Amino acid sequence: MSGYDHLHFLKRAVRLSAENVSKAKGGPFGAVVVKDGKLIASGSNLVTSLNDPTAHAEVVAIRKASAKLKTFDLSGCILYSSCEPCPMCLSAAYWARVDAIYFANSREQAAAIGFSDKEIYDEVAKPLTERSIQIQQLPLPEALEVFEHWQISVSKIVY
Repeated sequence: MSGYDHLHFLKRAVRLSAENVSKAKGGPFGAVVVKDGKLIASGSNLVTSLNDPTAHAEVVAIRKASAKLKTFDLSGCILYSSCEPCPMCLSAAYWARVDAIYFANSREQAAAIGFSDKEIYDEVAKPLTERSIQIQQLPLPEALEVFEHWQISVSKIVY
């Protein structure tokens, strides 16, 4: 990742978070996706303005970057975020296959202003039977058949 001006892009993500606060569109979070030193997409937290709990800045930026590049595989891209990505955003970055993530504020700093991810991190580590949301597998043969069809499909696109 040498040759990139990481602070330049990180400051851009932070500016987006500041603009988001001043416009009251969502939480104090911003993110940008960069490829080959060029800004591909940016996103701000839009949870409250869209009534979408998944509209975190990083997810918004990843969605826009994928649409712009016309691919679900963001290999070669870097994600810059004003804050350490939450578990959902971190998972999205892994699924998108970004090469690196750089962030400014830590999750502890986010928790100090009311955005704590600790419960989610703790929950994921627990067995299903001990989680605060009831989660139970109800196996269905037809569901397994779908997986079997996917496995042998010649038209599948592996991701």
